[in-house]
Amino acid sequence: MRNMDDIAIGAAFCACVLIPISPVLAVDADIATALAWQIALDRSGFSPGVIDGSAGAKTFRAVREFQQARGLAVTGQFDSATSVALGVDTANVLTRYTVTPQDIAAVGPFPNDWNRKAQLKRLDYESLEALLGERFHCTVALLRSLNGGGSLANLREGETITVPSVSEAPACRAARLEINLDEKIVRAFDGAGRQVGMLHCSVAANQSDLPRGESRIVVISHNPTYMFDPAKWPEVKNVRRKLLIPPGPRNPVGLCWIGLSIPSYGIHGTPQPEMIGKTGSHGCIRLTNWDAIRLSKMVEVGAPVKFVSALQRSSTRTTPSAKRRQFD
Repeated sequence: MRNMDDIAIGAAFCACVLIPISPVLAVDADIATALAWQIALDRSGFSPGVIDGSAGAKTFRAVREFQQARGLAVTGQFDSATSVALGVDTANVLTRYTVTPQDIAAVGPFPNDWNRKAQLKRLDYESLEALLGERFHCTVALLRSLNGGGSLANLREGETITVPSVSEAPACRAARLEINLDEKIVRAFDGAGRQVGMLHCSVAANQSDLPRGESRIVVISHNPTYMFDPAKWPEVKNVRRKLLIPPGPRNPVGLCWIGLSIPSYGIHGTPQPEMIGKTGSHGCIRLTNWDAIRLSKMVEVGAPVKFVSALQRSSTRTTPSAKRRQFD
Protein backbone atom coordinates (compact mmCIF):
# COMPACT_ATOMS: atom_id res chain seq x y z
CA MET A 1 0.00 0.00 0.00
CA ARG A 2 1.31 3.44 -0.88
CA ASN A 3 1.65 5.90 1.98
CA MET A 4 0.33 9.45 1.92
CA ASP A 5 3.77 10.93 1.25
CA ASP A 6 4.04 8.85 -1.93
CA ILE A 7 0.57 9.93 -3.01
CA ALA A 8 1.38 13.59 -2.37
CA ILE A 9 4.61 13.40 -4.33
CA GLY A 10 2.90 11.63 -7.20
CA ALA A 11 0.23 14.29 -7.32
CA ALA A 12 2.81 17.06 -7.28
CA PHE A 13 4.76 15.69 -10.23
CA CYS A 14 2.21 13.77 -12.32
CA ALA A 15 -1.20 15.39 -11.99
CA CYS A 16 -1.19 17.49 -15.12
CA VAL A 17 -3.08 17.72 -18.39
CA LEU A 18 -0.70 17.77 -21.35
CA ILE A 19 -1.48 18.45 -25.00
CA PRO A 20 1.32 17.64 -27.50
CA ILE A 21 2.28 20.40 -29.92
CA SER A 22 4.81 20.71 -32.69
CA PRO A 23 8.20 22.10 -31.56
CA VAL A 24 8.66 24.05 -34.77
CA LEU A 25 5.88 26.38 -33.65
CA ALA A 26 7.96 27.62 -30.73
CA VAL A 27 11.68 26.87 -31.03
CA ASP A 28 14.35 26.61 -33.70
CA ALA A 29 15.86 23.32 -34.86
CA ASP A 30 18.99 23.42 -32.66
CA ILE A 31 17.00 24.03 -29.48
CA ALA A 32 14.43 21.40 -30.48
CA THR A 33 17.23 18.86 -31.00
CA ALA A 34 18.86 19.63 -27.65
CA LEU A 35 15.48 19.45 -25.91
CA ALA A 36 14.65 16.12 -27.55
CA TRP A 37 17.91 14.57 -26.36
CA GLN A 38 17.68 16.05 -22.87
CA ILE A 39 14.09 14.84 -22.49
CA ALA A 40 15.00 11.33 -23.69
CA LEU A 41 18.03 11.14 -21.37
CA ASP A 42 15.99 12.42 -18.44
CA ARG A 43 13.30 9.80 -19.13
CA SER A 44 15.90 7.01 -19.32
CA GLY A 45 17.43 7.81 -15.92
CA PHE A 46 20.69 9.14 -17.38
CA SER A 47 20.29 12.72 -16.29
CA PRO A 48 21.34 15.65 -18.50
CA GLY A 49 21.03 17.93 -15.49
CA VAL A 50 18.29 20.54 -15.47
CA ILE A 51 16.73 20.71 -18.95
CA ASP A 52 17.61 24.03 -20.59
CA GLY A 53 17.52 23.45 -24.36
CA SER A 54 21.29 23.81 -24.64
CA ALA A 55 23.51 20.79 -25.24
CA GLY A 56 26.27 21.36 -22.72
CA ALA A 57 28.77 19.29 -20.73
CA LYS A 58 26.18 17.57 -18.52
CA THR A 59 24.12 16.52 -21.54
CA PHE A 60 27.09 15.05 -23.42
CA ARG A 61 28.30 13.34 -20.26
CA ALA A 62 24.91 11.66 -19.96
CA VAL A 63 25.12 10.60 -23.61
CA ARG A 64 28.51 8.94 -23.02
CA GLU A 65 27.29 7.19 -19.89
CA PHE A 66 24.20 5.87 -21.70
CA GLN A 67 26.26 4.69 -24.66
CA GLN A 68 28.69 2.83 -22.43
CA ALA A 69 25.89 1.29 -20.36
CA ARG A 70 24.10 0.04 -23.48
CA GLY A 71 27.19 -1.28 -25.24
CA LEU A 72 27.06 1.36 -27.99
CA ALA A 73 30.02 3.13 -29.56
CA VAL A 74 31.03 5.76 -27.00
CA THR A 75 31.11 8.85 -29.18
CA GLY A 76 29.64 11.31 -26.70
CA GLN A 77 27.69 12.73 -29.62
CA PHE A 78 24.09 12.80 -30.86
CA ASP A 79 24.49 9.84 -33.23
CA SER A 80 21.77 7.78 -34.90
CA ALA A 81 22.34 4.51 -32.99
CA THR A 82 22.06 6.27 -29.65
CA SER A 83 19.02 8.21 -30.83
CA VAL A 84 17.22 4.95 -31.64
CA ALA A 85 18.24 3.32 -28.34
CA LEU A 86 17.06 6.35 -26.35
CA GLY A 87 13.89 6.89 -28.35
CA VAL A 88 14.73 10.50 -29.13
CA ASP A 89 11.63 12.20 -30.60
CA THR A 90 12.37 15.60 -32.13
CA ALA A 91 8.78 15.93 -33.32
CA ASN A 92 7.23 16.07 -29.85
CA VAL A 93 9.49 17.98 -27.50
CA LEU A 94 6.91 20.49 -26.30
CA THR A 95 3.43 20.29 -24.89
CA ARG A 96 0.79 22.63 -23.45
CA TYR A 97 0.00 22.74 -19.74
CA THR A 98 -2.96 24.35 -17.98
CA VAL A 99 -2.41 25.86 -14.54
CA THR A 100 -4.56 24.17 -11.90
CA PRO A 101 -5.95 25.29 -8.52
CA GLN A 102 -3.52 22.86 -6.90
CA ASP A 103 -0.63 24.71 -8.52
CA ILE A 104 -1.75 28.03 -7.11
CA ALA A 105 -2.25 26.50 -3.66
CA ALA A 106 1.27 25.00 -3.68
CA VAL A 107 2.89 28.46 -3.71
CA GLY A 108 3.33 29.85 -0.24
CA PRO A 109 5.33 32.21 1.92
CA PHE A 110 9.04 31.58 2.06
CA PRO A 111 10.75 33.72 4.69
CA ASN A 112 14.53 33.99 4.69
CA ASP A 113 14.70 33.91 8.47
CA TRP A 114 15.18 30.39 9.88
CA ASN A 115 13.13 31.16 13.00
CA ARG A 116 10.16 32.09 10.82
CA LYS A 117 10.62 29.04 8.60
CA ALA A 118 10.33 26.80 11.65
CA GLN A 119 6.94 28.34 12.48
CA LEU A 120 5.36 27.28 9.17
CA LYS A 121 3.55 23.98 8.61
CA ARG A 122 5.12 23.49 5.19
CA LEU A 123 7.74 25.17 3.00
CA ASP A 124 5.90 25.43 -0.30
CA TYR A 125 7.27 26.74 -3.60
CA GLU A 126 8.33 30.37 -3.49
CA SER A 127 6.80 31.04 -6.92
CA LEU A 128 4.70 29.43 -9.61
CA GLU A 129 7.76 29.56 -11.88
CA ALA A 130 9.74 27.46 -9.41
CA LEU A 131 6.93 24.91 -9.21
CA LEU A 132 6.61 24.63 -12.98
CA GLY A 133 10.37 24.42 -13.49
CA GLU A 134 10.58 21.53 -11.04
CA ARG A 135 7.55 19.76 -12.44
CA PHE A 136 8.96 19.85 -15.97
CA HIS A 137 12.60 19.32 -14.91
CA CYS A 138 13.74 22.54 -16.53
CA THR A 139 15.12 25.99 -15.87
CA VAL A 140 12.86 28.96 -15.30
CA ALA A 141 14.77 30.68 -18.11
CA LEU A 142 13.68 27.96 -20.55
CA LEU A 143 10.04 28.23 -19.46
CA ARG A 144 10.12 31.98 -19.98
CA SER A 145 11.74 31.67 -23.42
CA LEU A 146 9.05 29.20 -24.51
CA ASN A 147 6.32 31.63 -23.43
CA GLY A 148 7.24 35.03 -24.77
CA GLY A 149 10.22 35.79 -22.53
CA GLY A 150 8.43 37.39 -19.60
CA SER A 151 7.79 36.28 -16.04
CA LEU A 152 5.27 33.49 -15.45
CA ALA A 153 4.97 34.21 -11.72
CA ASN A 154 1.54 35.81 -12.07
CA LEU A 155 -0.16 33.09 -14.10
CA ARG A 156 -3.71 32.37 -13.02
CA GLU A 157 -5.75 29.20 -12.78
CA GLY A 158 -6.86 28.04 -16.24
CA GLU A 159 -4.09 29.79 -18.17
CA THR A 160 -2.09 27.61 -20.56
CA ILE A 161 1.65 27.63 -21.23
CA THR A 162 4.21 25.73 -23.32
CA VAL A 163 6.48 23.31 -21.44
CA PRO A 164 8.95 20.49 -22.22
CA SER A 165 7.22 17.17 -22.83
CA VAL A 166 8.88 15.26 -19.99
CA SER A 167 7.80 11.82 -18.85
CA GLU A 168 9.27 9.10 -16.69
CA ALA A 169 9.80 5.48 -17.64
CA PRO A 170 9.39 2.87 -14.88
CA ALA A 171 12.43 3.09 -12.63
CA CYS A 172 14.97 0.27 -12.99
CA ARG A 173 15.91 -1.51 -9.79
CA ALA A 174 19.38 -0.67 -8.49
CA ALA A 175 21.28 -3.06 -6.23
CA ARG A 176 24.10 -0.64 -5.40
CA LEU A 177 25.25 2.95 -5.90
CA GLU A 178 28.65 4.40 -6.68
CA ILE A 179 29.18 8.12 -6.09
CA ASN A 180 32.16 9.73 -7.77
CA LEU A 181 32.91 12.82 -5.70
CA ASP A 182 35.39 14.23 -8.23
CA GLU A 183 33.00 13.94 -11.18
CA LYS A 184 29.93 14.81 -9.05
CA ILE A 185 28.03 11.83 -10.44
CA VAL A 186 25.85 9.14 -8.86
CA ARG A 187 25.89 5.84 -10.78
CA ALA A 188 23.33 3.08 -10.17
CA PHE A 189 23.98 -0.60 -10.94
CA ASP A 190 21.69 -3.61 -10.97
CA GLY A 191 22.41 -6.97 -9.36
CA ALA A 192 24.33 -8.16 -12.42
CA GLY A 193 26.63 -5.14 -12.34
CA ARG A 194 25.00 -3.36 -15.29
CA GLN A 195 24.71 0.41 -15.04
CA VAL A 196 21.03 1.41 -14.99
CA GLY A 197 21.26 5.12 -14.20
CA MET A 198 23.43 8.21 -13.83
CA LEU A 199 22.55 11.39 -11.96
CA HIS A 200 24.44 14.65 -11.58
CA CYS A 201 24.92 15.75 -7.97
CA SER A 202 26.48 18.43 -5.81
CA VAL A 203 29.02 17.72 -3.08
CA ALA A 204 30.84 19.62 -0.34
CA ALA A 205 33.53 22.08 -1.35
CA ASN A 206 35.59 21.23 1.73
CA GLN A 207 37.39 17.88 1.36
CA SER A 208 37.15 17.25 5.11
CA ASP A 209 33.35 17.31 4.88
CA LEU A 210 33.12 14.67 2.14
CA PRO A 211 32.01 11.11 2.99
CA ARG A 212 34.54 8.36 2.39
CA GLY A 213 34.74 4.65 1.74
CA GLU A 214 31.65 2.46 1.79
CA SER A 215 28.25 2.92 3.34
CA ARG A 216 24.72 1.61 2.96
CA ILE A 217 21.20 3.02 2.81
CA VAL A 218 19.45 2.92 6.18
CA VAL A 219 16.29 4.96 5.56
CA ILE A 220 14.26 6.43 2.70
CA SER A 221 11.98 9.31 3.66
CA HIS A 222 9.66 11.38 1.48
CA ASN A 223 8.68 14.89 2.53
CA PRO A 224 11.28 14.92 5.32
CA THR A 225 11.66 17.51 8.04
CA TYR A 226 15.11 19.00 8.71
CA MET A 227 16.86 19.66 12.00
CA PHE A 228 18.58 23.03 11.67
CA ASP A 229 21.62 23.20 13.95
CA PRO A 230 23.12 26.71 14.14
CA ALA A 231 26.48 25.19 15.14
CA LYS A 232 26.75 23.75 11.63
CA TRP A 233 25.73 27.01 9.94
CA PRO A 234 28.22 29.63 11.17
CA GLU A 235 27.00 32.07 8.52
CA VAL A 236 23.60 32.28 10.30
CA LYS A 237 23.88 34.71 13.21
CA ASN A 238 20.36 35.10 14.64
CA VAL A 239 19.54 31.49 15.66
CA ARG A 240 20.43 30.36 19.19
CA ARG A 241 18.91 26.87 19.27
CA LYS A 242 18.14 23.92 17.05
CA LEU A 243 15.02 24.30 14.91
CA LEU A 244 12.79 21.67 13.31
CA ILE A 245 12.22 22.88 9.75
CA PRO A 246 8.93 21.67 8.20
CA PRO A 247 8.71 19.56 5.03
CA GLY A 248 8.16 20.82 1.52
CA PRO A 249 10.05 21.52 -1.71
CA ARG A 250 11.90 24.43 -0.06
CA ASN A 251 13.13 22.32 2.84
CA PRO A 252 16.96 22.23 2.82
CA VAL A 253 16.91 18.51 1.92
CA GLY A 254 14.08 18.87 -0.58
CA LEU A 255 11.36 16.29 -1.08
CA CYS A 256 13.34 13.13 -0.39
CA TRP A 257 16.00 11.99 2.09
CA ILE A 258 17.97 8.76 1.53
CA GLY A 259 19.87 8.35 4.78
CA LEU A 260 23.22 6.55 4.93
CA SER A 261 24.95 4.50 7.58
CA ILE A 262 27.59 7.24 7.90
CA PRO A 263 25.94 9.22 10.72
CA SER A 264 23.98 12.29 9.58
CA TYR A 265 24.90 11.87 5.91
CA GLY A 266 22.49 11.23 3.08
CA ILE A 267 21.49 11.67 -0.53
CA HIS A 268 18.69 14.18 -0.87
CA GLY A 269 16.81 16.73 -2.93
CA THR A 270 17.35 20.46 -2.98
CA PRO A 271 15.36 23.68 -3.34
CA GLN A 272 18.10 24.94 -5.70
CA PRO A 273 18.20 22.65 -8.77
CA GLU A 274 20.37 25.13 -10.67
CA MET A 275 23.23 24.38 -8.25
CA ILE A 276 23.44 20.69 -9.14
CA GLY A 277 26.86 19.71 -10.47
CA LYS A 278 28.65 22.30 -8.36
CA THR A 279 30.32 22.19 -4.96
CA GLY A 280 28.48 23.83 -2.13
CA SER A 281 26.69 21.34 0.13
CA HIS A 282 27.74 20.95 3.76
CA GLY A 283 28.67 17.33 3.15
CA CYS A 284 25.70 15.38 1.83
CA ILE A 285 24.98 14.44 -1.79
CA ARG A 286 22.45 16.78 -3.38
CA LEU A 287 20.23 15.85 -6.34
CA THR A 288 17.37 17.69 -7.96
CA ASN A 289 14.11 16.87 -6.21
CA TRP A 290 12.91 14.85 -9.18
CA ASP A 291 16.13 12.83 -9.38
CA ALA A 292 16.09 12.19 -5.63
CA ILE A 293 12.52 10.88 -5.88
CA ARG A 294 13.46 8.75 -8.89
CA LEU A 295 16.47 7.30 -7.06
CA SER A 296 14.29 6.49 -4.04
CA LYS A 297 12.19 4.28 -6.33
CA MET A 298 15.28 2.46 -7.62
CA VAL A 299 16.97 1.50 -4.34
CA GLU A 300 16.02 -0.28 -1.15
CA VAL A 301 17.16 0.04 2.45
CA GLY A 302 20.36 -1.95 2.83
CA ALA A 303 21.73 -1.18 -0.63
CA PRO A 304 25.50 -0.52 -0.53
CA VAL A 305 26.85 2.93 -1.45
CA LYS A 306 30.50 3.39 -2.39
CA PHE A 307 32.24 6.77 -2.50
CA VAL A 308 35.03 7.18 -5.05
CA SER A 309 37.56 10.00 -5.21
CA ALA A 310 41.10 10.14 -6.55
CA LEU A 311 41.78 12.98 -4.11
CA GLN A 312 40.91 10.75 -1.16
CA ARG A 313 42.83 7.60 -2.10
CA SER A 314 45.71 8.46 0.22
CA SER A 315 43.33 8.72 3.16
CA THR A 316 42.38 5.67 5.21
CA ARG A 317 39.51 7.32 7.05
CA THR A 318 36.03 6.01 6.24
CA THR A 319 34.05 8.79 7.89
CA PRO A 320 34.33 12.60 7.78
CA SER A 321 36.21 14.34 10.50
CA ALA A 322 33.39 16.53 11.73
CA LYS A 323 30.48 15.01 13.64
CA ARG A 324 27.17 16.50 12.60
CA ARG A 325 23.46 16.13 12.82
CA GLN A 326 21.62 15.91 9.50
CA PHE A 327 23.61 18.10 7.13
CA ASP A 328 22.45 19.32 3.74
